[in-house]
Amino acid sequence: MDRPRERLRRLGPTTLSDAELLALILGTGRTGEDVGSLAIRIVRDSGGLWALARKGVAELARISGIGPAKAARLAAAFELGSRSLIRPDLGAAPLSNSEMVFQRYGQRLMASQIERFMVVCVDAKNRARAEREVARGGRTSCQVDPAEVFRLLVSESASGAIFIHNHPSGDPDPSRQDLELTQRLVSAGSLFDIRILDHVIVGSGRYTSLRDAGLWPTNALKSSGSAGVSG
Repeated sequence: MDRPRERLRRLGPTTLSDAELLALILGTGRTGEDVGSLAIRIVRDSGGLWALARKGVAELARISGIGPAKAARLAAAFELGSRSLIRPDLGAAPLSNSEMVFQRYGQRLMASQIERFMVVCVDAKNRARAEREVARGGRTSCQVDPAEVFRLLVSESASGAIFIHNHPSGDPDPSRQDLELTQRLVSAGSLFDIRILDHVIVGSGRYTSLRDAGLWPTNALKSSGSAGVSG
């Protein structure tokens, strides 16, 4: 019988099981457990690849038989898979509505078990010119520093910005902290003459656009300290 690597070469990756694909990424097993057995155990004990992909690097490294090096390799593989879902033609199109924002970035954030806050810098025609994760936290919240957000926007000479963060709980309904942070960021945007187009919260297979939901700030706050988002 062909080994997974040989079968992949002959027939393609779709012929391999989840554990076999994982074994190819891990490369080696450990004393008393070959890489195939290790991969089978990891998939089984983690609850499948979906659950495994939602773990952070530190969580992966704590799994028996993985360690820091293999954890980094796995995290990189999962991130590559996530980024490959973004079609190049969509990347060139203006972000004209919240559905496009969700399609382009939602899959990347849905797979995370911790809150991550992304800033997308756009030009005058709402085309994405840069994107960066500016904060990450735990399972229920993360602290966002508005100064860090606007350092990025100013350095990229952005005409506008879209904010996206995830709720690992799967419920994209905004919290009070989400609304307060959005108000602070919109207020700061007016000072820098940078348009804040939307704040999209990603849940499990769905999302909430604060602008579409009629929750967009109508007045500005003077506070400029760090604020949190909460899921």
